[in-house]
Amino acid sequence: MRAGSLASTAMLIVSAALALGACKPLDTDRPENAQQFPSPDRPVSGLGSNQFSTEAERDNRGEAQAVMDLAEIEPGMTVADIGAGNGYYTVRLAERVGKNGRVLAQDIDTDALRRLGERVDRERLDNVSIASGAVADPLLPEKSFDRIFMVHMYHEVSEPYAFLWHLWPALRENGQVVVVDIDRPTDQHGIDPLLLSCEFESAGYELVAFKDAPELAGYYAQFKASATRPSPADIKPCRGPRGGSGEAAP
Repeated sequence: MRAGSLASTAMLIVSAALALGACKPLDTDRPENAQQFPSPDRPVSGLGSNQFSTEAERDNRGEAQAVMDLAEIEPGMTVADIGAGNGYYTVRLAERVGKNGRVLAQDIDTDALRRLGERVDRERLDNVSIASGAVADPLLPEKSFDRIFMVHMYHEVSEPYAFLWHLWPALRENGQVVVVDIDRPTDQHGIDPLLLSCEFESAGYELVAFKDAPELAGYYAQFKASATRPSPADIKPCRGPRGGSGEAAP
């Protein structure tokens, strides 16, 4: 090989090395589809570690009935139950929307989905479908849901900005997202409602309803999609407890 060719090859190798060095390294601790979104400035509760009373006790205080009334669930609606777990809301939503409605029960816990699938078969809930989601993306079909429920699980979402951004297209016109949670730190199975609202608004939503009621074992919040969804680069993370809950970073 001639000296000129060797020099050219060497320059190409150096240029490639410099280009690689200039690339932002991937954060291998985060899912690839979350890399372009900011990380939350708050801790996250462990999956499935929150404990609730029995379904009968929850029904006795009117929890599901109150939530479905607030969400204005009607026969024929299509709804999603995110983080469905053992299916407390799934089965009650299925009854409420009726045979002409649909319920999609989603979770990232495969064991929970298996148990829920057995329950759906046992109770012959023909209007319920079951699907697996992902940490940063609920993997919901676009323009499909009148209501999307996240009940006592949002504090477990480790990539809230990516998750909510990917959730946004799944809403139909006038579709809304319902959150039930508890006003306490996110690593104690709850979230400050101001911080919740800030994260939703940063990802392209508007708060339309809020209610604090004992029968809900926490509070009820309802959001709609804003007119436009922000680009991932434009999303500003909200400050967690260290910087004052519910404040977007400058």
